[in-house]
Amino acid sequence: MTTPATRAGRVTRSSRDRAETPVASRRKHTPLNRRTPFTIGFWAAIGALLAYWLGGLLLSIGSILILIVVSLFLAIGLNPAVEWLGRRGLRRSLAVLVVVVAVLAALALFLVALVPVIADQVNLIVDNAPKWAKELQSDRRIQRLDDRYHVIDQAQNAITGKGVGSAVFGGVVGVGLKVLSFFANTFIVVVLTLYFLATLPKVKRAGYRLAPASSRARVTELGDRILQSVGAYVSGAFLVAMAAGLTSLVFLFVVGLGKYAVALAAVVTLLDVIPMIGATLGAVVVTAIGFATDPKIGLYCLIFYVAYQQFENYVIYPRVMSKSVNLPGSIIVIAALVGASLLGVVGALLAIPTAAAITLLVREVVVPRQQIR
Repeated sequence: MTTPATRAGRVTRSSRDRAETPVASRRKHTPLNRRTPFTIGFWAAIGALLAYWLGGLLLSIGSILILIVVSLFLAIGLNPAVEWLGRRGLRRSLAVLVVVVAVLAALALFLVALVPVIADQVNLIVDNAPKWAKELQSDRRIQRLDDRYHVIDQAQNAITGKGVGSAVFGGVVGVGLKVLSFFANTFIVVVLTLYFLATLPKVKRAGYRLAPASSRARVTELGDRILQSVGAYVSGAFLVAMAAGLTSLVFLFVVGLGKYAVALAAVVTLLDVIPMIGATLGAVVVTAIGFATDPKIGLYCLIFYVAYQQFENYVIYPRVMSKSVNLPGSIIVIAALVGASLLGVVGALLAIPTAAAITLLVREVVVPRQQIR
């Protein structure tokens, strides 16, 4: 039986043992202070190095990511046609096959029917370029500039200089590599677009499952609206560009530039796809060739494209794009400028539907939450 004296003795011995235990051994179980400046700085440096490494990896695969984004963008743009065929009774696999074959057939028709004509007309433009250069040299203002700055002599020296051979060789090699890269990238985009288009419903369902179950229905609704707006924008941009190209083709035949009409109309169509600046660039190219051919024709081109761009901006574009993107003009300009500065032409093409998606999310999600608070 334990007596009070025994308990007192144990208490005394335990107190004496704690007193004799070294202070260092009693503190060895103290947890490490993770909030010291050294610890915070160490983990911050580790995080910065990891972020730098991941950023380098993303930059190294930046070209592949751009191809993936472009392919997904094209797949979303072609998806309305696939769904339209699906509503007519075709299975999705057959609808995808029909749409892809139609697109490839249109491209093949363009290459077979228009490329030879465009090549002949481009060669004609190149053959007439020396005559246009002589006409520019006979201009009094050009002569005054040449007398003061020797512009013509410097251009001739640059063309006939010693480094021209290597520059031309390097340019030819560079052009060849760029052509091969273009075809390789085109093949990759076509294959990825086909895969994305065939599996787009599965991709959407997999993405929507990442949302919480409580808000999954709302996320699905907003996601479908965003994808529909992107698809409508792609088809709308195609229609606007085709309208510009066909109108330019008719005008060029009427005004007297029938020799270059097909080539210049194709240039206008391709450039008109680029938001904001594409139509202006096409007008500048056509007007410059018109002035080089005949000042009256150049003046007619200038008047026509100034009037047509107003008609396109205020009549065609709003009616075509009213169901896809409903953005103020200032946001369209800012989005196009930011996209072009980040990714060039691809960024300019993707900027407007991206801005429309962000605006939709702000209007449907952010603003209602602010009203509740």
